Amino acid sequence: MSPRMEAALELRARALLALRRYRDVAEMLRDYIPSCAKSCAGDDTATSSSSTSCSSGSGDLACASRAGLLSPGRELSVSGAGASRFLCCLDVSEIKRRVVAGLSRSSEAETQWRYLVLGQACFHLGLMEDAVVLLQTGRRLATAAFRRESVCWSEDSFSPSNSTANVPAASRRAPSKYSQASGMPPASEADSVSQLLAHVKLLLRRRAAAVAALDAGLPAEAVRHFNKVLDARRGGVLPHSFATACLVGRAAAFRASGRPADAIADCNRALALDPAFIPALRARADLLESVGAIPDSLRDLDHLKLLYDAALRDGKLPGPSWRPQGGVRQREIAGAHRELVARVQQLRARVAAGDGCNVDYYALLGVPRGCARSEVVRAHLLLTLKLKPDRSASFAERLELVDEHRDLDAVRDQARMSALFLYRMLQKGYSHIMSAVLDEEAAARQRAAASATMQQQEEEELAAVPESPKPERVNIPVQVAEPETIAPPSPPTPRLSAAAMSPMFQGAFCRDMAVVGTLLSR
Repeated sequence: MSPRMEAALELRARALLALRRYRDVAEMLRDYIPSCAKSCAGDDTATSSSSTSCSSGSGDLACASRAGLLSPGRELSVSGAGASRFLCCLDVSEIKRRVVAGLSRSSEAETQWRYLVLGQACFHLGLMEDAVVLLQTGRRLATAAFRRESVCWSEDSFSPSNSTANVPAASRRAPSKYSQASGMPPASEADSVSQLLAHVKLLLRRRAAAVAALDAGLPAEAVRHFNKVLDARRGGVLPHSFATACLVGRAAAFRASGRPADAIADCNRALALDPAFIPALRARADLLESVGAIPDSLRDLDHLKLLYDAALRDGKLPGPSWRPQGGVRQREIAGAHRELVARVQQLRARVAAGDGCNVDYYALLGVPRGCARSEVVRAHLLLTLKLKPDRSASFAERLELVDEHRDLDAVRDQARMSALFLYRMLQKGYSHIMSAVLDEEAAARQRAAASATMQQQEEEELAAVPESPKPERVNIPVQVAEPETIAPPSPPTPRLSAAAMSPMFQGAFCRDMAVVGTLLSR
């Protein structure tokens, strides 16, 4: 009956938020989502609700926040929107619409609930940056409205906590009327918004620290920060869309640190939460190809190709238009599709050539070639304890699922199936590596036994040879020859043979060559 009734719109949005139908809230107020690319040009076919939101008192603020926040293509979209507004400023229908909007402009107090309600919905949907801006904007508008209303108050009720003191009991029984009249949300809602804003900022700071560490070449530090985000030790709510992006980021950190099994496990968890998440499919296909599991990589690439075909056919990415796809843009799909087709053809050629079963199990388990048995056993034990299929679905219990088509049972089933596949691959790799290690140990034992046998045979041969008697050492005194007179030369005497000289020197052993020479000369 009255599509522009502000009280009815607020009540409907708050009811949808209480019923956890966050997508309906986002669809209802998507014109206020900062990262949603929407031109503000005049369109006669626009619905009455969207025209009301754009022509409200804070419509300029909404357009400014949409134009200035984290929109990857905001330069093009903002420039195009500005050009369209400039070109249409002389149109009669546009002038008429602006005049009507100016006459029906409402106060900021009537539109601050849009930012508060939509900010909470965006947080549950995983749009953290949008949630920060919306909640800050709503809180700022509420503070400004409270300052304006506090002019007519007495001095003892100046603080927001005492704002209900001067309100009669009839107004206390109708908190929505009072909040709409005073411009300040109830104390409980203000506290919850402040806590939620602090929680969102903490999550964004930790994710920014993890991304910075990964860019700086510190994968272990990046893994530590991503663990703080995903573990949720303080009991904070973590939306599954935000957790999906963080899981893909931690998988990249695991891959950079040489732990492909953990990276594949994180990609499996991300795809269990959102099977159409393009970055997770890309990352898992690259990981499976890097370890040599080409048939499994081809299966993920075929799924990715189907998503690309659907995006090219429908002209938009899978899911709602306001939901991000991990940095993937529609204008990049055509080029990525051509590269994907060429890559699939190359991998199919490798499989046809017989190169599809050469899985590098050493890289999968994260152990070097030629490692000892203790290293293999330790790596396999750690991976088995972490990636056991029974514990694969426990991560989903700490997250908040807001997808109507994905419940907790479906997430658990898909996570268990993918974890079982990875577990079987790890068991196969462990048996393959252990058989190689056992063969090397057996060959080493055989070589040691052969060398010991050869050494024993040499010792036996040396022991079987008879030993010759050692000659006794005889000390022969050395006599110094006295100087003699030189006699005339005598006729030459016949030289003694070796047989005749041998009895004279038999048994003599001396190492002094001078003494031996003297004896021979004598």
